[in-house]
Amino acid sequence: MESKRQQKFSRLIQKELAEIFQREVPHLFEGAYISVSVVRVSPDLGLARVYLSVMLAKNKETLLLEIRANTKTIRHLLAQRIKSQVRVVPELVFYLDDSAEYAAQIEKLFSNLDIPPADEEDSSEEDGKKNDQ
Repeated sequence: MESKRQQKFSRLIQKELAEIFQREVPHLFEGAYISVSVVRVSPDLGLARVYLSVMLAKNKETLLLEIRANTKTIRHLLAQRIKSQVRVVPELVFYLDDSAEYAAQIEKLFSNLDIPPADEEDSSEEDGKKNDQ
């Protein structure tokens, strides 16, 4: 469980990185829309794991490699924005957030299930058994 300090720091980094991806470096990533879905910070605030949601990208894995190649530039831009609020600018490690695709996949599985409705006789028999106990 994260401390209040970690949570506040995570929110600050998430907000600032989102603005960086939207306003300052979109030209580096071929017009892909990148949003910061979650930031998890280590207890010493020295490492930030940043989970990104990507849209309008041809290949998400290639884009992630490109983001990782530009980590130094992104960290520098982050440092310029938060230097007056923090002592140490954390190391950034980027990951793809696939929770939306996972949820869509689970939803698709549920929609393909064919569950027959319960028989009324079965439900009344079960009720009778519960009353007997």
